[in-house]
Amino acid sequence: MMASLRAPGLGPIVGHTTDTTCRIWIRAGDPSDEKSELASERRTVGVIGVVAPGKTEKITEAWYFRLHREFDRTGTFMLGQDRQLGWYDSDLKEESESREGGKKRSPKPPKDVQSQPLRPDTEYTVRLGTLTIDDPLPDDEILPDWQLRDRLPDINLIKDDLLKLDPGESEAVFRTFPKGGRVEARLSFLLGSCRFPGLLWKIKEADRIFAPVYDHCDPKKPDPARFIMMCGDQIYADTLNKSIPLLRADTYEEFQERYRTAFGSPNLRRLLRRVPTYMILDDHEIEDNWTQDQLRTVAGSRDLFVLAIGAYMSYQWSHGPRTWGRLFYYDFQCAGYPVFVLDERTQRYKDDQIGLLDNHLLGRPSLDKVNHPGQLDCLLGWLSRQQEQVGNAPKFIVSPSVFAPNAMDERVAPAPGDEVPQSKTPGDEIFYLNVRRRGESDSWPAYPNTRRTLLKHIVDNKIQNVVFLGGDIHCSCIAEIEFDGDAAKDLKAFSITSSAFYWPFPFADGDPNGYVHNSRLADQLDPFPVDENVVMHYRSFGFTQEDSFTRLDIDQNKSAITIRVFDSRGEEIKVSAASGSTAKEGNVLKLAKW
Repeated sequence: MMASLRAPGLGPIVGHTTDTTCRIWIRAGDPSDEKSELASERRTVGVIGVVAPGKTEKITEAWYFRLHREFDRTGTFMLGQDRQLGWYDSDLKEESESREGGKKRSPKPPKDVQSQPLRPDTEYTVRLGTLTIDDPLPDDEILPDWQLRDRLPDINLIKDDLLKLDPGESEAVFRTFPKGGRVEARLSFLLGSCRFPGLLWKIKEADRIFAPVYDHCDPKKPDPARFIMMCGDQIYADTLNKSIPLLRADTYEEFQERYRTAFGSPNLRRLLRRVPTYMILDDHEIEDNWTQDQLRTVAGSRDLFVLAIGAYMSYQWSHGPRTWGRLFYYDFQCAGYPVFVLDERTQRYKDDQIGLLDNHLLGRPSLDKVNHPGQLDCLLGWLSRQQEQVGNAPKFIVSPSVFAPNAMDERVAPAPGDEVPQSKTPGDEIFYLNVRRRGESDSWPAYPNTRRTLLKHIVDNKIQNVVFLGGDIHCSCIAEIEFDGDAAKDLKAFSITSSAFYWPFPFADGDPNGYVHNSRLADQLDPFPVDENVVMHYRSFGFTQEDSFTRLDIDQNKSAITIRVFDSRGEEIKVSAASGSTAKEGNVLKLAKW
């Protein structure tokens, strides 16, 4: 029995976009489902069609794609790329005859199901819907693609029904990225993190900021932002605190509710179906201050992790890039500017026995860097390749945990009772200072070896214009990184933090006075030794605790990035410049020429 075409229950979300492809995500809304109880006798299939430009709407090409129950009836379709799971019914007869005749089916998709490459820097409109069919098979049996195809009608007979669906629930509009292979003179994009869900009558406040975020991406306005990077805490699984059972997600139904509520709010839903959006998880997608070693040290953590990551993969990971297969870290490029997005949660390890020097933020060191590189190896190799390919063009590293500045109580400075040991390597004794507070840190101070390895690679290989992007601390700011030492004195590096989209408790954390403003001052001293000849310092400025998002405007002609911060009303927040005065037209970061 065939149901009529329905609008998606959630989405569409415009995900990973290139100059020739775009990944589109939806979740089906089957009326027989009851929250996390998905009807086992019903199977949902996605339908996507490209709307031809012009006064009269018309669907030109259309495809089916699978929405799996094991991914909470979510699924993605990659426009512009050959698909094994996108089919026309006109191919089924030939395939069916081949099966009946005992012929081996070709592993290649039929010729006319190919989704042709999209055109660079071009706007596209697509419509999406879902179909529901009966599924008599037990849950432990998988229905092959060709059997499912045989049950579906010719898509040419139903594709025009997509135009009858509510566009606010079924339509996605996006612009492909500029042609790859060259660095454009200008690029604008947005950065943000930390969207607390809001409680009771304040739920609407959690969605308010995404209206002005959308305005910055409006293609009708000059210099629209090309994408938005959400760098962690898109949901709060532990709404109050991980130690408080009230409002803490520890069942799949509760994780599902967090995502459906967050991604279904009006302003965010409109934004997600109109702007390429990239996401990465941080702790609140699982539990506050999560580290992977909790799987073996804390009772119940494994079950919680499985539930949280299953939901994350369904709602966030699935519409992102697949640079390293099923691993969560990835890279992408827009207008020639490279971005590497770090997974700092599922590969984060702390060693309570040995301490700081055996903590690893990006996974334990690889035993075989050639055949089995770890995340840190992939990052270092990526940096070297980008320096070769794009020269001094900015290289963005998305680090959900803030790279700089450090919190005042987590800096590299003597704490009462600290004994400074003698070290054969000059500067190494600094790693043993303030050990307890740094060890309790949820950020880079607790992982000195990871930080040192990364910075040493940047220095040794002269990687120019590295820009860290982060969130997490509920306080937006900028840090200008400096290197003392002849080998690195000309290197430029920065850390830009954008946090939070919505956090109604500024008195709880995020106080600008809690972070180092100048790591060279005696009362804020926070040097970091890269090696015996190079030390990292930084100056931080532009602090604000207001709910906000950050806009980055890259200008190659000026060798600069302009940083502006906007509040939930869309008004620019006047923050301090490096000089201490107010930055009247945003903070302009001067980079090395590229």
